[in-house]
Amino acid sequence: MNHQPDPIEYLLNLVSCFSLSLIFLGMLTSCDSSVESSLQPQGQEKTAKTQMLEVGAAMLQGNSPLKSLDIYLDGFHASKEDPNHQMEAHHFCHQVNEDFAQCALFDGNTRQANLIGIEYIISEALFEPLPEQEKKYWHPHNYEILSGLLIAPGIPGMAEKELMKGKMNSYGKTWHVWSSEPFGKTGDKIPLGEPSLEWSFNHDGEALPGLVEQRDQRLNIRTSELRHKRTELNSLAKPQMGVDALKGKFPRPTTSLPGVADKNAERLK
Repeated sequence: MNHQPDPIEYLLNLVSCFSLSLIFLGMLTSCDSSVESSLQPQGQEKTAKTQMLEVGAAMLQGNSPLKSLDIYLDGFHASKEDPNHQMEAHHFCHQVNEDFAQCALFDGNTRQANLIGIEYIISEALFEPLPEQEKKYWHPHNYEILSGLLIAPGIPGMAEKELMKGKMNSYGKTWHVWSSEPFGKTGDKIPLGEPSLEWSFNHDGEALPGLVEQRDQRLNIRTSELRHKRTELNSLAKPQMGVDALKGKFPRPTTSLPGVADKNAERLK
């Protein structure tokens, strides 16, 4: 005679397995270093009514577009108009296809992080046919990758290298709408002013002193070691547009990194 499981016992076992899964998932995600935003937006505390509406929305509404933002990248941006206005940016991205990704940008990686902008990432194949005027909005990525500045926290080294390999010769179009935590400066309590077109670092010496070191200390990593490991990707690097777009706009001496070259400069040789 078949034994019919007790419904209560079955439910308890199911809950137990689910709890263990959550614990295991928590162990995996706890490897990431939490980055709390130090800026609290201006405004009054949530009322009980607002909190109840949030609970109801979480139970009844879907959030499918957000679930696809499953790739976490950490890097740095400099304002193209004011290159000494720099900050760390936490990218949560969805790889739409092999040539196109879209990212939401935050000033931290916790639930309290502030949404500060967006970035679209395209391959060289999508960039090349763009009108020349449009290309001025897209920054190159090779230096960010080869220098070790762009990282994917929490995933194994080999997986991260493959991810970076797939982003070689790509470009990003980035707008910040909130200067919440510029490095060495006081951030705005709410989003103010016009959107800022952001740019990438493309030479040693462009990042403000202490910007990269602060992240290295927090994550217990060494960007210099990542740079050494990524020299294997140098052979994939092609000259890119925009590498010298901010040349001469930094107060510190800058030097080139092997494998990173400006496409226009290469044409003039």
